[in-house]
Amino acid sequence: MTEPTKTPETKAPETTGENKTFIVTLKEHTTEPAAAAFKQAVSALGGTIEHEYSLIKGYVVKLPSIHAEKLTKDDNVATVEEDSEVKANSV
Repeated sequence: MTEPTKTPETKAPETTGENKTFIVTLKEHTTEPAAAAFKQAVSALGGTIEHEYSLIKGYVVKLPSIHAEKLTKDDNVATVEEDSEVKANSV
């Protein structure tokens, strides 16, 4: 009895970059439909909305780092900043 030939597993080359977390704020005038379109764009870029701020039109977005610049091209986006740890200095 012969065993079936096993096909070697191959991985596609990494083309999307490392997932990073960004703080994204939308402009104040941004409408709800435009905010929904932004969320869809994040998803289309392979990202996720990790948190939505309630006091400002802002989001914590996790997506491949190579796509972060694409978010800045949205007319409704005010800022895109990579999330980082902030430490207070003692005085």
